[in-house]
Amino acid sequence: MKTSRAKILLVEDDDNLGFILKDYLEMIGYWVDLQRNGIDGLKAFKINQYDICILDVMLPYKDGFTLAEDIREIDKVIPLVFLTAKQMKEDKIRGFQIGADDYITKPFSSEELSLRIDAILRRMQHHSMVVEEPQVFTIGSYEFNYGDQVLKIAGEERRLTKKEAEVLKLLCLNKNKLLRREKVLKNVWGKDDYFMGRSMDVYITKLRKYLKGDDNVTIINVHGAGFKLEVPD
Repeated sequence: MKTSRAKILLVEDDDNLGFILKDYLEMIGYWVDLQRNGIDGLKAFKINQYDICILDVMLPYKDGFTLAEDIREIDKVIPLVFLTAKQMKEDKIRGFQIGADDYITKPFSSEELSLRIDAILRRMQHHSMVVEEPQVFTIGSYEFNYGDQVLKIAGEERRLTKKEAEVLKLLCLNKNKLLRREKVLKNVWGKDDYFMGRSMDVYITKLRKYLKGDDNVTIINVHGAGFKLEVPD
């Protein structure tokens, strides 16, 4: 049994699969709120507090991708896991671009899902417990407050998502040095695979745009190795 009853929002329109997953996850100690469509899923998310969301992609009224985007507007941090029968690369990439933490293709076992949930929640707990110094970084003309997830320049502020802040922190801690791809993937995404790598590349592109206000600051690709945040000393 779980030492802490983490709360799961499960949105799945297949009655049999929904009941099986809810029953299994509750049996091993989770608290599960099962919703049948995207609209009800969003209503439940706005009312209740959850630790993780498990979303089927093909949902009635509001599909899983749209539901995830709505959830991300409300909460930038909560872990999202997609369940889908689709195996197209484009669908997986879209899911990770939205900010998914994992993507499970049907059919899958209940045990596999529970192990992935455990891994994500442990990673989230680790990030919340570990406090690294410094929390505030100077990046050329920018000030980056990792704790507040805010990037500032000339009085203008941009609030970053959790993953954007995590990636930028790693770049700052390795300023003017090579930051290897696998280190970013394992520290921020939890594992190193093709789809996670594509998601990471999207975040690097976003951070480049955010740092355009200072021509002396750049994030370069080191082919086949990783990235380097180049900032004048």
